[in-house]
Amino acid sequence: MKKVSLIIGSCALALITSCKTAPSGALTPHTPYENLGRDGKIYAAFYQQRAAEYEALCLQAYNIAKLRLDEALAQKSNQTLAIVSDIDETFLDNSYYAVERAKMGKSYDQKTWEEWTAKGIAKPLTGSQEFYQYAAEKGIQVFYVTNRTESERAGTLKNLKKYNFPLQNEDNLIVRSTESSKETRRNDIAKNYHIVLLLGDNLADFSNIFDKKTEAERSSAVKNSAADFGKKFIIIPNVGYGDWESSFYKYKYDYTDQKKDSMMYEAVKTMP
Repeated sequence: MKKVSLIIGSCALALITSCKTAPSGALTPHTPYENLGRDGKIYAAFYQQRAAEYEALCLQAYNIAKLRLDEALAQKSNQTLAIVSDIDETFLDNSYYAVERAKMGKSYDQKTWEEWTAKGIAKPLTGSQEFYQYAAEKGIQVFYVTNRTESERAGTLKNLKKYNFPLQNEDNLIVRSTESSKETRRNDIAKNYHIVLLLGDNLADFSNIFDKKTEAERSSAVKNSAADFGKKFIIIPNVGYGDWESSFYKYKYDYTDQKKDSMMYEAVKTMP
């Protein structure tokens, strides 16, 4: 999912390696998906693009989602069934944009992001096309609730059509207007449809109980919602960016990369 800030997505193992090799306070500036350990490789994007394990995680998520759809279809409902899905890093892979920016020594910005989405060429995650097509074939309405903006609608529609993602109605693509929270948009859908599944890479794709919360609050909300994961909430892994990172920085989007480096370096745990 596209966030206001697309920054570093370092893995814990890589950060631990960094802690072993870099002196305190001596971290270098970084760019999206760059990894401070492992000789500065763009480690998160490498994993997302190349790891069969990542493909397996996606397939696992979509297989569970299909199972839940079949269960919902077996139940009688007076309302049309619907699924609500995020787009970015939920079924479209934008790591290519992040890598391109990183190789230029630059990070996310709205202008270049919109240039990327206008192309409509982000590739589908493994298993995603089959799942969404299956849902549509079964008569389930597929709603794409994204924080892409209205100016990105044309490119997004182009991308959906390029890879045959179902679009029963162009109004089923619901972009961001004034607020980043998706709660109002989800509630509007629920007025006319029975939402049986929500898919996303970010907790805020599921409920407002996760919106703009601290790390501790997010963790607590996850534990309190444990029964929903794998049943109504289907989450796709995203190690590149997300509210998991923003919450650590207390949603301070004006922090410099150097400050974020320093904060992350101090927070990551090493062996006792």
